Amino acid sequence: MTTADPAPAPAPAPASAPAPDPAQPPPIHIPPNHTLHRESTTSILLAHTDAFLNPAQQFNRDLSVAVIRGWSERFADEKRVRWAGKRKRREDGLAAPGRKRRKVDTYRPHRFTLLEAFSATGLRSIRYAKEIPLVKYVVANDLSAAAVQSIRRNLEINGLAPPPAPTNGTTPTPALQPLVRVSQGDARLALYTHTSLTNRYDAVDLDPYGTAAPFLDAAVQAVADGGLLCVTCTDMAVLASTNYAEKCFANYGGVPVKAEYCHEAALRLVLHAISSSAARYGRTITPLLSLSIDFYVRLFVRVRTSPLEVKHAASRTGTVYVCSGCQAAHLQPLGRVVPDAKQGREFKLAQGPPGGTAGEYCAECGGRFHVAGPMWIGALHERAFVQRVLAHVTASDETAYGTHARMRGMLTVAAEELDTPFFFSPAALAGLFHCVCPSLQEVVSALLNAGHACTRSHALAGSVKTTASREEVHDIFRCWIKSHPVNMSKVKEGSPTKRLLEKEPKKEADFTPHPDFHAKFSGIKLIRYTAEKWAPGTRSKM
Repeated sequence: MTTADPAPAPAPAPASAPAPDPAQPPPIHIPPNHTLHRESTTSILLAHTDAFLNPAQQFNRDLSVAVIRGWSERFADEKRVRWAGKRKRREDGLAAPGRKRRKVDTYRPHRFTLLEAFSATGLRSIRYAKEIPLVKYVVANDLSAAAVQSIRRNLEINGLAPPPAPTNGTTPTPALQPLVRVSQGDARLALYTHTSLTNRYDAVDLDPYGTAAPFLDAAVQAVADGGLLCVTCTDMAVLASTNYAEKCFANYGGVPVKAEYCHEAALRLVLHAISSSAARYGRTITPLLSLSIDFYVRLFVRVRTSPLEVKHAASRTGTVYVCSGCQAAHLQPLGRVVPDAKQGREFKLAQGPPGGTAGEYCAECGGRFHVAGPMWIGALHERAFVQRVLAHVTASDETAYGTHARMRGMLTVAAEELDTPFFFSPAALAGLFHCVCPSLQEVVSALLNAGHACTRSHALAGSVKTTASREEVHDIFRCWIKSHPVNMSKVKEGSPTKRLLEKEPKKEADFTPHPDFHAKFSGIKLIRYTAEKWAPGTRSKM
């Protein structure tokens, strides 16, 4: 048996947790056939027969800690504001003549509860408990008996083992309740047993192996009003390709996209599944941060109860017509909201078909359309919230998050990303036109000089999101080709490229470097991929 250096000291625990031992923790004894894995403040023991852990998911875990921390602070601030309003109304009432004065309660900061439905080794739950100040307790749940045993062992070596039960048979006081509570059972049962108004979790984290679709219906009911739902899906072969369109529809209620922006479409398919599940129970969602990362998507969604807001779900959902030739995307919302003099707003059916379509053929290149969706067509992020999380990460010491540089890069791009669905890359369009590829600065400057907004997309390095239509983007390339001619001998008659080149641009493009380019593009260093292997890994057999 070997001995490792002491684990990092636990972060200060909130008032609901037992005070940490100020003495240096004892060395961690590593049993045979086990290895010690360290991540941020946490150390865990792993064996080849143990529960599943993918080291490449550290970015996911680091990001989750930062986002949940940011949400918990805002959640507590909102509760403080509501409490202050109630207190003021109560004091105003007590000040009325003839009213008996009573003591006004003092404010107690809100501490949140969190369920990690697929805890495996318990690494993520332990990190939440040690690194997020406002956590009340975390429930680490897993179906596997081996995983539960691993969780209990890892809690002990991190100084979070539950206190001994009282010898007199009484229930432990709240101050002595463990900060991480271990649960064994099916994730759906753990969720469905906490769907009443009095016992919902403030936050729920779903990070299964594969799809989270079977658990969404239970999850949207188990989250408290204003709470946070964190969802990971790793089945990108289903979500981001058309090889398994029938499986994608079965899981998420929509058909995927075959285009360079397929990973953004994957995010929108999952958001549609969450939104439609929540709407059945009079609940609505607000995406705080939605990211396509390596081999998975990670979404942080706020859930609220609001039958009125549920009526907006149709206008935030739509199908997408994707041209098989030029990949132009045309959105067809399923509903629309119009102003009404009496009611303020009125919800009506959408009108179609969308612009840019000429019957069943693309007006740009003559290609046929593939239909994708329904999917979420609203915003992927809440910009103010992403900026809040980014400010926290920037101010943090680099040792607090092992993937600090990548977090800053990804959050910076997400904070500036346009809400416009889908993006394009100059390299892909240059390949379509069979021309020399213009630089990113030249393409973006032409768009900015024409009055269009432009940002990057987090989903693909070198990509551009813009408010310009695909026809206007194509016109920029047509103007570029005038000074960089295409070898027409290599362009086939009747091909999409031939049809695109035959059209004349409606407006001349100005490629003069725009001063906003460097502020929006060149200053962003997006670290998208890690140096290590980032495959999904093998499912645990335990």
